[in-house]
Amino acid sequence: MKNNKCFVIAEAGVNHNGSIGLAKKLIDAAVDAGADAVKFQTFKAEELVTKSAPSAEYQRRTLNVKESQSAMLRRMELQDKDFIELKKYCDGKGIIFLSTSHTESAVDILDDLVPAFKIPSPDLTNLPLLEKVAKKQKWIILSTGMASMKEVEEALSTIRKITKKKISLLHCTTGYPCPLEEVNLRAMVLLREKFGKKFAPMEVGYSDHTEGIFVAVAAVVMGARVLEKHFTLDKNLPGPDHKASLDPRELEDMVKAIKSIEMAMGKAIKKPTLSEKKIKKVVRKSIVAKVNIKIGETIRKDMLSIKRPGTGIEPKYFDKIVGKKAKRNIKEDKLLEWNMI
Repeated sequence: MKNNKCFVIAEAGVNHNGSIGLAKKLIDAAVDAGADAVKFQTFKAEELVTKSAPSAEYQRRTLNVKESQSAMLRRMELQDKDFIELKKYCDGKGIIFLSTSHTESAVDILDDLVPAFKIPSPDLTNLPLLEKVAKKQKWIILSTGMASMKEVEEALSTIRKITKKKISLLHCTTGYPCPLEEVNLRAMVLLREKFGKKFAPMEVGYSDHTEGIFVAVAAVVMGARVLEKHFTLDKNLPGPDHKASLDPRELEDMVKAIKSIEMAMGKAIKKPTLSEKKIKKVVRKSIVAKVNIKIGETIRKDMLSIKRPGTGIEPKYFDKIVGKKAKRNIKEDKLLEWNMI
């Protein structure tokens, strides 16, 4: 992460539909949008699900076909050599290559290709997988969809027994798309408060499955240091995740919004900015003579008023001026200065 900014992951997932050509176009779109990383998913269907495992309801709805998870995932597999090629393509485009490790064999495939391991929500309780990943001694990005606090703590404890590398703990609600009433961004803050110090170095982030971009931007405002969001080249393409993904223009808008809000958030200090210093003397006020004041005359409250600009004595000294004697004649509407009294 650079300059304390949120690390934005453009989640291509399986939206390549098994085509490496489409995968490269997704990388191009992520680069054009300004994302920090583009992420795919690494698995072998036969290692990931049983042959008879049913598809999720949202997958059946979006695909509009009845097929097993295994059949669907086989169509979306990429070969080991494909990930090597995509890593090289990312390097050439200047974007970080990532891929979710869905199986233990995927961990070995990706070890030489990724700077961090992403563990998806379904594997939060897959402690053998967490142990294998931890032994690689790399940054771990861990999603927490469907999890209880106890399960999150167990996962973090498992990792921390093996490695002290940074963990990015992502709040997530596993729903495609996720309804707003189930987002609960405050849970991300709770994760930071509960586990941030205990399992340091640890930061929190958000894996977003909502429609649109505003929840993702809100997560950054609330302290997300890593943000991942699904995207596609075309929401009408066949596949389980396209409809719940951003299109390239939306992805670009999200990244721009995040960068803008980060710029606006600034630092935890309060002092006049450069532009404020310029206007400060114009719009602030000073103590002004309400009437002509003669030399040697004692200044009363009814002789004074408070007006712009702010180049004279500040109004906060009003009571100190009252009762003083004028050293010179002071004309009506003249800003008072200390050498006058």
